[in-house]
Amino acid sequence: MRVASIAVGMLALGWSITARAQKIDDPTIVAIFDAANTFDIEASGLAAKRTKNPDVKKLADQFVHDHSAVRQQGRDLAKKLHVTPTPPKECALCTEHTAAMAKLKATPDAEFDRVYLENEVKYHREVIDAINNTLLPATQNAELKTLETTVAPAFNAHLVAAQNLLDKLPK
Repeated sequence: MRVASIAVGMLALGWSITARAQKIDDPTIVAIFDAANTFDIEASGLAAKRTKNPDVKKLADQFVHDHSAVRQQGRDLAKKLHVTPTPPKECALCTEHTAAMAKLKATPDAEFDRVYLENEVKYHREVIDAINNTLLPATQNAELKTLETTVAPAFNAHLVAAQNLLDKLPK
């Protein structure tokens, strides 16, 4: 499920480290899940508007689509389970996202595609690590765990697609 790929993409390294330092529970996982999807929607939305490369535009549009669908799945499940998302006290991922967006906005057009794709590769690698090492092991609710495991494999597809496109860019 490509759509599902991003759903779990939410944990990124910043929150993974924070989560290991504090007890992470399902309401926190839901909040992380939602924020991480939102962050990639924002980065990819900017890329879809700024790029002049049709392949980068197509990929960015796909990422926006996938992350939006997965974020909605997470929100629907939270509502069904009566879970109120509770963000972690410390949010390294928020800081990383703010810095990444500032960098993307300041990047000249000639360099934009490379900077965007490098960010996507890094983000997806960190998220995959966080899913495997933090999110899944900490999840208590069976339905939430099912959602995570359903979408996790597709996250690799996003990583591969971003890396493949990055490799094709002129150096």
